[in-house]
Amino acid sequence: MASERSRTITAIYPGSFDPVTNGHLDLIARGAKIFDKLIVAITRNLEKDPLFEIQERVEMLETVTFDWKNVEVDVFDGLLMDYARARNASVVLRGIRAVSDYEYELQMAMMNRKIEPHIETVFMLPGEAYSYLSSRLVKELARLNGLPKGLVPAAVEQRLRLKFG
Repeated sequence: MASERSRTITAIYPGSFDPVTNGHLDLIARGAKIFDKLIVAITRNLEKDPLFEIQERVEMLETVTFDWKNVEVDVFDGLLMDYARARNASVVLRGIRAVSDYEYELQMAMMNRKIEPHIETVFMLPGEAYSYLSSRLVKELARLNGLPKGLVPAAVEQRLRLKFG
């Protein structure tokens, strides 16, 4: 017996996206297929020294997610659960590349559940080609002029080359 879903499932995929990588895009593409609406939420993390300003990250994400009509790019600060409630989200999407990611993400998911028990965290593994990829590694390679093709979308690669010329 099939039951019909009467509500829209909104998920939030939070992160710094400094810069967005093809690993992020892999999760966005798969999340967009699963959820009715996927909000890619850029966090304002004052503890990090970002390479790209918030507006630059918004522009890059909007450019590379343009084809997904159910994907929205937004910015937030403060508690993720407060933001999720304000956006009527019922799911937080998180990527896990390695055991070290899992340990950190599990701790965050349990705390988020304590704060807001009605919002679920869904962990997704990246495609095999992106299991090692991180924004930190991309920035380091770009800074050393050694960024191989295929790690970031072309629009992001162009901006990285402009930064490190």
